[in-house]
Amino acid sequence: MAVFTAALIATGVVLASSPVVVADQGFPATPPAPGPAPKLTVPTPSSQTLANGLRVVSVRRAGLPLVTAQLVLRSGGEMDPPQLGGLADLTANLLSKGAAGKTAPQIAAAAETLGGSLNAAAGWDESAVGITVTTPKLPQALSLLAEVVRQPDFSADELKRAQAQAVDDLHLTLSRPTALASLVAGRGVFGDGAYGHSRSGTPASIARITRTDVQHLHDWLYRPDNAILVLTGDITPAQAEQLAQSSFGDWQKPATPLPVRPAGIGASRLPAILLIDQHGAGQAGVVAAHAAPPRNDANYYVGTVANAVLGGSYSARLNEEIRIKRGLSYGATSRLQSLGDAGMWLAAAQTKNPSAPQVVDLMLGEFNRLGTTKVDAQELAARKATLIGSYGRSLETTAGLAAQVGDLAVYSVKLDEIGKYIAQVQAVTPKQIEAYAHKHLDADGSKVVVVGDAVQFGDAIRQAHPKAELLQATALDLDSPSLQPVAPAAITTVR
Repeated sequence: MAVFTAALIATGVVLASSPVVVADQGFPATPPAPGPAPKLTVPTPSSQTLANGLRVVSVRRAGLPLVTAQLVLRSGGEMDPPQLGGLADLTANLLSKGAAGKTAPQIAAAAETLGGSLNAAAGWDESAVGITVTTPKLPQALSLLAEVVRQPDFSADELKRAQAQAVDDLHLTLSRPTALASLVAGRGVFGDGAYGHSRSGTPASIARITRTDVQHLHDWLYRPDNAILVLTGDITPAQAEQLAQSSFGDWQKPATPLPVRPAGIGASRLPAILLIDQHGAGQAGVVAAHAAPPRNDANYYVGTVANAVLGGSYSARLNEEIRIKRGLSYGATSRLQSLGDAGMWLAAAQTKNPSAPQVVDLMLGEFNRLGTTKVDAQELAARKATLIGSYGRSLETTAGLAAQVGDLAVYSVKLDEIGKYIAQVQAVTPKQIEAYAHKHLDADGSKVVVVGDAVQFGDAIRQAHPKAELLQATALDLDSPSLQPVAPAAITTVR
């Protein structure tokens, strides 16, 4: 599920030189062509809605007595109030740290007794808590799930502990050039919209969060008419509805209307090319990003295949040009993040500081090439085969199946799409890819962020791109759309 998906971070030591390919008489000079696409048979998910508004989605997979239960909210980090980035994620993480009179160790022990473990987190557009157990243990597992979702304690001690851990993790993450560049690129694309801030928060925003903020967010968003219970595995639709009614049927829907989602994308205050001086950094993180369509876009599968061609695998174009041909990085990748009302296309690589200008130009060149040249048949077949294989593997477990079904439900996509992925991917043509990339990767809309020791690359990048701006990493306010400090009066809490 997207909720458990981490931000794109390319790490590793940069290659000193281009790799040398040594021919071996025992192997063919070129890899074999991809085989035919496998046939994928997935039962169409069943959906019911309880009287309190809770939607129950189930997919039966008989033969193995396992069931994954995921309680998914249709709200996530986009609902964080200004200056309180990370609140939704922190709230989700605290669910299993004390609820209904049970302490965190007691909840963990109860889950282990059932043969599973509770996992909770918040992403964009969703928050989720889930568990996988054997079929006979499912009623008890759902009871435990209901307790942590509906009756969390949010104790002061657990909040303090969670904040300390989150701040430590953030300090480490933001010390990595590519991670910082990715965060800033997101702000450049989404601006002051709801997707623009750090979903995990910043050290400053996490420190500002109070127990009252957490409790208010829970009261505001955790309600049955904003939730989906996903059950996948050895369970029938009738059993799913009956068990959902037993554990969640008495969950009261508030009289107040559902919260209004803020716009995901807003005005951007950052330049097209931004250099951030992280003095003394051993390497530079280079990120190029662009706004993209939302998940319900009619050309979603075209975008998926286009991204696979650009940088979605080891043998895709970005890695071919930056790593394989030139040895400038251990890995160059891209991802297409399709969200509720907007999206982002982001490419990233980590390289030697002096190589950053070259990597910038290579990334922008590949963005342009995808929208101006036709993808050849062999390349397209290989990229499609990679996507189809990855999708098939994602459905091998009940947890993976629940993640895919949950995403469809969150974004109001027809549930029978779960079984149409292969056909949709196979139907994408080179002409469609070229048109999609031409429309959504135009050079004027790109945001490039380079983080590293700017003494070693700043002048060269500004010579090629005179409008590039330079900021000091130590002076950034990552909670501000402009990266500049915000006045104290602008800091708010949840209402």
